[in-house]
Amino acid sequence: MSSAHPITENDASKPNQLDVVIIGAGFSGLLALYEMRQLGLRARVLEAGTGVGGVWFWNRYPGARCDVESVDYSFATWPELDQEWTWSERFSTQPEIEKYLNFVADKYDLRPDIQLETKVTSAHFDEAENRWAVGTEAGEAFSATYVIAATGMLSEPNWPDIKGRDVFKGRIEHTARWPKDPVDLSGDVAVIGAGSSGIQAIPIIAELARSLVVFQRTPNYAVPADNALIPDDVMREIKASYPKRRQAVRDTYFGNMMDVNEQSALEVSEEEREQAFLARWNEGSFNVLLSFRDLLFDPEANKTFADFLERKIREKVKDPQIADELVPRGYPAGAKRMCVDSGYFETFNRDNVTLVSMTKEPIVEITETGIRTDGREFEVDTIVFATGFDAFTGALSRIDIRGRDGLTLNEKWKDGPSAYLGLTVSGFPNLFIPTGPGSPSLLSNVVHSAEQHVHWLTECIRYLGENGYNYIEPSQEAEDEWMALVDEIANATLYTKAHSYYMGENIPGKPRMFMAYLGGVKPYREHTEGIAEQGYPTFTLRSAGETELVGSR
Repeated sequence: MSSAHPITENDASKPNQLDVVIIGAGFSGLLALYEMRQLGLRARVLEAGTGVGGVWFWNRYPGARCDVESVDYSFATWPELDQEWTWSERFSTQPEIEKYLNFVADKYDLRPDIQLETKVTSAHFDEAENRWAVGTEAGEAFSATYVIAATGMLSEPNWPDIKGRDVFKGRIEHTARWPKDPVDLSGDVAVIGAGSSGIQAIPIIAELARSLVVFQRTPNYAVPADNALIPDDVMREIKASYPKRRQAVRDTYFGNMMDVNEQSALEVSEEEREQAFLARWNEGSFNVLLSFRDLLFDPEANKTFADFLERKIREKVKDPQIADELVPRGYPAGAKRMCVDSGYFETFNRDNVTLVSMTKEPIVEITETGIRTDGREFEVDTIVFATGFDAFTGALSRIDIRGRDGLTLNEKWKDGPSAYLGLTVSGFPNLFIPTGPGSPSLLSNVVHSAEQHVHWLTECIRYLGENGYNYIEPSQEAEDEWMALVDEIANATLYTKAHSYYMGENIPGKPRMFMAYLGGVKPYREHTEGIAEQGYPTFTLRSAGETELVGSR
């Protein structure tokens, strides 16, 4: 990278006067810090946790594992890193991913500019100074020209409103805030929730616990991970082919090495369709979702997919009645987050595991000794909430973010999040949100998308510095048009037919809207890069000497 002049003149005697404040030390935050340094800017990462890793610092529950292949769920920015780091498994566990991110922090000497145990509580834009005032829970104050909110899409736990949580005398944990210290799961355990986190944790907890009760609200589709250790010779081949692999990933739909079968599920015979599903099923992970091009577009095609997945559940679960409870109904297969499992359904064949359907037997309250439904009471030692996240917007909504004219981000988003390219927000100058709502984010390989977003915003800040600007804000018109496109693409699919966190429907009172761009990572990249190449015509830019906005360029 060529160097750009710092946007502000920072005095070393004022350590909290910065060019860039970065919130969060996950994939996006670490890369953003590295790239801001490359621009010659003074940047600091503010991280609430006691270590780096973002979602992989907090989500350390039993069984926590990536559902994108490790060799692709990693930085492509540094070719030397591809050669130095060796992944041990096809789908890495939380400890290995956390170790990888710590390796990155050390290799590129990022720690001196990472401030841990620092929870950001406010970020207010000062129009007169053209700077952001950032405040923390401890009362510390920072000032910066730019804020990069690398807070992540899955970082704020969803705690359902269940009466009596405060009276329980045992231990309560949430999968999204699992402690570093070991949790004793050898007694009687209850898990509330059977989404992705629950599906990963439940088989491990069942092996440890004397008894396990699983409280399931909505049955979920899950496909086998088919995880395995990566043999040394295979890893050597991957390292040798990494440059080509990284380029190939850029041209895929989801940002990984899976390809879509361009046939329709309805244009082949029943036998051919079954063979296609089975072949992809045996490959593991999300491959089966791409068995045919129309599984998430055509209800009839989707029905063939759902029927296949139901047969697989019934093959694994011995008790037909329990299998009935585990079979999803009422929404298209794949329209909610498709989970990746390692022995989840087989867990319900164990004598020490009980399944409770909360639609038939809702939880009434948590008592001092356990959980009471409207039909039974379960005494337990530990309650695990595997109830997921306030996705896409949860972390940002907990920060008092105010833009021009004192407008709060929560007020701006009261009818649903709106962000231009999923990266910037009209009314909030110099604020960047990697993998934000309206970007491919959670419906892509998030690491690939995070890198693309950070590279884009880095080039944007470089452009501003080299051309004498220090202010950038998208036009409301461009933002509205972008979100209309996001909505149009989503409505052409079956994703909007399910109650899911993609739609914000797991959080009471949250506006219902689809929050991810489904056009694919390649078209998204081409569109965003095109805007940069044209000199950001859909943005308002302002130079340091200007006191009035000059309008969209």
